[in-house]
Amino acid sequence: MTMNASETQKTELSVQNLEPQPGTEKKLGFLSFGHWAEIPGSRVNSASESLHQAIDLAVGAEDIGLDGAFFRVHHFDQQQATPYPLLSAIAAKTSRIELGTGVIDMRYENPLYMAELAAMADLISAGRLQLGVSRGSPESVIRGFESFGYYPAEGEDESAMARRHLDIFMKAIRGEGMAPSARVQGKYAPVQPQSPGLSERIWWGAGTDSTAVWTAQQGLNLMSSTLMLEDKGVPFDQQQAEQIRLYREEWAKAGRTRVPRVSVSRSVIPIIDADSARYFGRRAQEDSQDYTGIIDNTFSRFGRSYIGEPDLIAEELARDAAVQAADTVLLTVPNQLGVDFNLRMLESIVKDIKPALTVKA
Repeated sequence: MTMNASETQKTELSVQNLEPQPGTEKKLGFLSFGHWAEIPGSRVNSASESLHQAIDLAVGAEDIGLDGAFFRVHHFDQQQATPYPLLSAIAAKTSRIELGTGVIDMRYENPLYMAELAAMADLISAGRLQLGVSRGSPESVIRGFESFGYYPAEGEDESAMARRHLDIFMKAIRGEGMAPSARVQGKYAPVQPQSPGLSERIWWGAGTDSTAVWTAQQGLNLMSSTLMLEDKGVPFDQQQAEQIRLYREEWAKAGRTRVPRVSVSRSVIPIIDADSARYFGRRAQEDSQDYTGIIDNTFSRFGRSYIGEPDLIAEELARDAAVQAADTVLLTVPNQLGVDFNLRMLESIVKDIKPALTVKA
């Protein structure tokens, strides 16, 4: 369909209103994979240490002014898994920082049980939960969701099953009736507890343009990582910025009144002391470019890492098109190097890099 000039102008103005405005500071959060392994050099040797250090890191991150504590979710791996106990523990020890995931694999989820757990964690946090969900990322097992008891319905693939689980979950946290009442004929009871506003704090992890458009159609916030499951032959940040633009265009078409959140992930390692130089100094040149590869049988583009002096990183991130387009930046952390190392690194980012990310006029 072709739009006339006035319709085009209306769409452009609507999209513009969805973008971060001049003078707006980015929200910064950390994103931890929660790895543990009893190997030389690791400061996280067990699942117990991983969990307790995650709590300490989140508490410390709040103290130094970070805005979010986010965790990857993987099953059948020595990483963080079902996130609700961890998020609830962090919620009980903090008061301001957002708590989230990036991302929960909906193929593995019982939507109603998930709705109960998410609402409980959100209530404990007083409305600070920001749940990233999606179809999931490549795994170390084959069709692991079947071992959890979930199978695609007839005519459905695993991606469609994930979206079906999401649909039920969203209805549940919005308070729709889920089961026939034994007390009132014809009435359906919602799951309990309910946490008002939670449905507006659900994000979908999108690796393609088409998925980003679908995310907008569902009324979900957009979470975009350091991986795009398509390669357009342009720098990663430009390709990701285009994904964000398409998402906002689709959101504007829907005529919603809420301004959605958009996050991107970046690997940012400031070289600030002997430890950071020893672990990451050599990678400053090696990881300064995007790279491509095959993942899930798809030619994909991976975003570069930002490693080096804080002032140089600040300049580079200020030129990153997707970072500028997003309102939230999630910083992947090398959690196996321990809490102290990561807090020193994050404190440098908050002090020396975050000011450069304020949206320019």
